[in-house]
Amino acid sequence: MTRIYALIAVAVVVAGLAGTWFATSMNQPDDQFASCRSGAIAGGSGQIGGPFELVNADGQTVTDADVITEPSLIYFGYTFCPDVCPLDTARNAEAIDLLTERGLSATPVFISVDPQRDTPEVVGDFAYNLHEKMIGLTGSPEQVKAASEAYRTYYKAHPAEDEFYLVDHSTFSYLVLPEQGFVEFFRRDASAEQIADTMTCFMNAS
Repeated sequence: MTRIYALIAVAVVVAGLAGTWFATSMNQPDDQFASCRSGAIAGGSGQIGGPFELVNADGQTVTDADVITEPSLIYFGYTFCPDVCPLDTARNAEAIDLLTERGLSATPVFISVDPQRDTPEVVGDFAYNLHEKMIGLTGSPEQVKAASEAYRTYYKAHPAEDEFYLVDHSTFSYLVLPEQGFVEFFRRDASAEQIADTMTCFMNAS
């Protein structure tokens, strides 16, 4: 798939997410998080997120219930990513540190969309080097696909002519609360401060 087609696919994901959330918001007049949401895309959606089964850095199979034990910031990417993933996950780690300074605790989560190269050890080292609390997850191609579909993310690996192939993927970060599930998403242009501010609002309102 060319880069243009990849961008189009990501745009479709964005439009689909926005449409789902807007439609859902119309049916949730008593949304407890209404003051925390931005723009016209208001109201959470039970159609985004949900159960998953993946493998952690210790090679143990874990579920969403094992991972999301406190407010969590989830990102789908891959460790061989040359630029986007390191920047996005570093920003997410910074947002978690800002929350800590405010007396709030949250967990950054990194889910690989490249199970062929991202073994438990590789993804675990990548996550820990970014933040001591970051949970790195991988899994079988089937497990990764199921998790990606649950969060409506997009990814597609380029032909693997060597070990340096790229993987096109969407770049959203998802705020998930243990009791409420998915509640908000963040685009690449959101700063660590903006993410921390929004997460603070959701966490105080939950």
